[in-house]
Amino acid sequence: MALTGNQMDQFEAAMPRLKAIAYRLLGSASDAEDAVQDTFLRWQAADIDRIEVPEAWLTKVLTNVCLNELTSARARRETYVGQWLPEPLLAGDPMLGPADTAEQRESVSFAVLALMERLSPNERVVYVLREAFGYPHRRIAEILDITEASAQQMLHRAKKHIAAGRPRTEIDEAAARRIVEEFLAAATSGRTEPLVQLLTADAIAIGDGGGKVPARTRPFEGAVAVAKFMRSLFTPNRAARTLLGGTAEIHVSYANGLPALVVTVDGRVIGVMCLEITADGIAAFRNQANPDKLERATRQWAATDHGEPALRIN
Repeated sequence: MALTGNQMDQFEAAMPRLKAIAYRLLGSASDAEDAVQDTFLRWQAADIDRIEVPEAWLTKVLTNVCLNELTSARARRETYVGQWLPEPLLAGDPMLGPADTAEQRESVSFAVLALMERLSPNERVVYVLREAFGYPHRRIAEILDITEASAQQMLHRAKKHIAAGRPRTEIDEAAARRIVEEFLAAATSGRTEPLVQLLTADAIAIGDGGGKVPARTRPFEGAVAVAKFMRSLFTPNRAARTLLGGTAEIHVSYANGLPALVVTVDGRVIGVMCLEITADGIAAFRNQANPDKLERATRQWAATDHGEPALRIN
């Protein structure tokens, strides 16, 4: 069915919010795009004149599409090679959605997106709609076809799981950048001790290669183990040059609302490492190196001015 100009305008006005919701629910920008496209096809086929509140209808349809995708994604991730991490979104990507509050910024971080994998699909929906988009429990209950009390209970459980996995931290942007620069200096010093001093005692390092590039299947845990790994990662050697396929340029940037190191070779993004920085030091490194999850980042990187790299590895 052909849509009128007004009906197209209604969908296009809702599209940025739909994409931001879908990304938080699925942890994948490409899957989020597919979910929004599926929602558009259902909008196109619907009797739109009978839809009283288009925004509510679109959100409900999108949520159902994402719930179906979450079910199949869980099955796929049981056979995923190594650690699973979300697809990164670089600073300025509109799919990041609202970032006015601490809850909104936290809901799109690598740390919380990974923690949301522990939630049931419905708990994930409730958490995202409430914490990131401020939906009232009544509307969330209508979207999920549950009672308002059930929605409140699900939010309580979801927040408890998230809080247990990662305490909330807010850090000044200038201070975060300074710590990242200190980390790069320490990582390239050839010594482990300066790195250990920048890390929390229980620091972790996780890499997602998806079976496409080498990545450890288990995280490095503890300040000393992480420091040794980071020292080796940033020390030039023949094997690294062969693996990288050229000179790697490392830029200090932001991804998913967190300080990040963006690694490029010949303009192609080959890694996005998000750093979780707390008052006690760097608590986590989450490195996305799966090329299938870096295509969007590469396109965005090519379209933006990012200045000179902080480091080159030849």
